[in-house]
Amino acid sequence: MEKISNPTVDKRSGFCKSNSIFYSKRTPVALPQNQSVDIATFISSRAHNGKIAFVDAATGRHLTFPQLWRAVYSVATCLSTDMGIRKGDVILLLSPNSIVFPVVCLAVMSLGAVITTTNPLNTSREIAKQIADSKPVLAFTTLQLIPKIVGSNLPIVLIDDDVGKQSLSNKNLRIVFSLGEMMKKEPSAKRVGYRVDQDDTATLLYSSGTTGESKGVVSSHRNLIAMVQTILGRFGADEGEQTFICTVPMFHIYGLAAFAMGLLSSGSTIVVLSKFEIHDMLSAIEKYRATYLPLVPPILMALLNSAEKIKAKYDLRTLHSVLSGGAPLSKEVTEGFVEKFPSVKILQGYGLTESTGIGASTDSLEESRRYGTAGLLSPSMEAKIVDPETGEALPVNRTGELWLRGPTIMKGYFSNEEATSSTLHSEGWLRTGDLCYIDDDGFLFVVDRLKELIKYKGYQVPPAELEALLLSHPEISDSAVIPYPDKEVGQYPVAYVVRKGGSKLSETEVIDFIGKLVAPYKRIRRVTFVSSILKNASGKILRKDLIKLATSKL
Repeated sequence: MEKISNPTVDKRSGFCKSNSIFYSKRTPVALPQNQSVDIATFISSRAHNGKIAFVDAATGRHLTFPQLWRAVYSVATCLSTDMGIRKGDVILLLSPNSIVFPVVCLAVMSLGAVITTTNPLNTSREIAKQIADSKPVLAFTTLQLIPKIVGSNLPIVLIDDDVGKQSLSNKNLRIVFSLGEMMKKEPSAKRVGYRVDQDDTATLLYSSGTTGESKGVVSSHRNLIAMVQTILGRFGADEGEQTFICTVPMFHIYGLAAFAMGLLSSGSTIVVLSKFEIHDMLSAIEKYRATYLPLVPPILMALLNSAEKIKAKYDLRTLHSVLSGGAPLSKEVTEGFVEKFPSVKILQGYGLTESTGIGASTDSLEESRRYGTAGLLSPSMEAKIVDPETGEALPVNRTGELWLRGPTIMKGYFSNEEATSSTLHSEGWLRTGDLCYIDDDGFLFVVDRLKELIKYKGYQVPPAELEALLLSHPEISDSAVIPYPDKEVGQYPVAYVVRKGGSKLSETEVIDFIGKLVAPYKRIRRVTFVSSILKNASGKILRKDLIKLATSKL
């Protein structure tokens, strides 16, 4: 960890009193001096001793690093010479996780074209909305997912093997290639006709929209290069070759930054699950002797709730680290997991699509023992904690909205100047919308989403606090708390609760349990028992959908 040399900056917290900025205590990231470099070229130029890049967990099919890069440049050549794809063109990728998902992304970005991904679980209407906004010129998808874009009239590259291509030709679908055909093409050095600069747009990912309309987040090659360097600093070459299980979706910034880009630079092996199933994940850890398991909190909760059965059935001795991200992880859950799996450390991370991934993280065993924290600021990252009412920048241990500034912060929202100006400050600060504080040692703590605070008689009630308390109940496996409108008090907290198997926990018991732990204004007024909590792919609670469900009968 680099020592902060500026005498006005507190070395312990990273806080500068003269400008109220928190500075990262980690070694800054190094960006290439050459401006004319794309993310694919940057990654492929990293020296490492890795042999296998990707393994399909189900079939065992794999790509060595030489095979990976040949495939990337073969696909790029076909896109450029045979299909006329040029710098700035947007390409849609609609696919579940696979070992060829990164091939498509890296090939597209190597040309200076822009990759936009979407969730395979999205409806045709939702995908059509993204297509109308991003205006792609080509789509990569699978045979199974073609019906979701059949009305778009986009030319299609079929990611599956050639099987089925001919049968689709008479259905008014524009199947122009299969990915298998493209990967067999001889790579050409003349594939790139335009100079690609670090400031050029590389990805157009759509934010989760948990509290509002989904928006296209524009990230540059520089943003991605800085994130790759951040990931390398976290899982660097000094650890040797590692094996990661890819459980999180590659269409999301978490999966894309880590598995399609960052970890390739370290020579790590990535075992890919096309869909999440806990048995498949645990079997893959055992079979491939995985060392790292990145996941989101719902998966961690599932491991915790079945810990004894899992330890009896699977050999997880090679696993030394779990990486949790995508949503806050409570102190109670963290402590419970460490108790059940004492040889596995939990490393946490905080980030947004708008920050191109990690904005803060715990990177060592010592840091991981600081339960409840999202970690220290990422390399080269600066932060402010801003009072949402007054706009005043706050010092250590004061809660306010987290603002971030650094080389990974997005360029803006696609074709949405209003949203960009309201989120990106003129001085480059990203207003995250998260209520946080930074303690005396520079550790970031996420309190809640600013927009998700429940206002009860003027008091602010953070749903995440109540959810953490609910999860500490021995008969509750998951929970969500939302605001419910009321004429007299404004809003009051309502809980959705998932009972553990066999539990007959009642609404009164839940209300009384919370009532004993919180101030009167934070008490839960109503409980609905459900089989599961509505969440997106990264594990964030879809509060706006739950609110709509709760208020639909008003």
